[in-house]
Amino acid sequence: MKDELIWVDLNDNVVGHGEKLETHKRNILHRAFSVFLYSNGKMLIQQREKNKYHSGGLWANSCCSHPRKGEELIQAANRRVEEELGIKEGSLALKKIDSFVYFQSYGNLSEYEFDHIIVGEYDGDIVANPEEIEDYRWVEYDELAKELMEHPEQFSAWFLIAAPRVLEYVTN
Repeated sequence: MKDELIWVDLNDNVVGHGEKLETHKRNILHRAFSVFLYSNGKMLIQQREKNKYHSGGLWANSCCSHPRKGEELIQAANRRVEEELGIKEGSLALKKIDSFVYFQSYGNLSEYEFDHIIVGEYDGDIVANPEEIEDYRWVEYDELAKELMEHPEQFSAWFLIAAPRVLEYVTN
């Protein structure tokens, strides 16, 4: 399937679509998602592969990506969970809990995303895709909150926005 992203307005209404690189070069607001997996008081976070075109080596949520043109949000999240983490597509009960818009420039590319926060409970095996993930770990909620406060530079821009919302969700 072609990696054609869904362009949206500030209310997440579809306004068009386009190729991934073009979308990121032209600062076009597009639909994205961030998946957070949790279990037994811990959250799965990944360190992005160090050579990724942006945020390489930074810690982020369990996985993230963009739904493609014609693909539903949860369908896309399930696809990406399998591609990045080796968790069989459809074996998780994923749920959208929130969304936000953010912009971050990376030189001649940017992330201007309407990011949907998706959560799921999971305690099985992880088979990390080395093209996407440098490392991963399960971190206790309190420890993650402490790391976010003391070392924000170690985390991706979107994770700093989304993680507190997820921590609130899983602890209430």
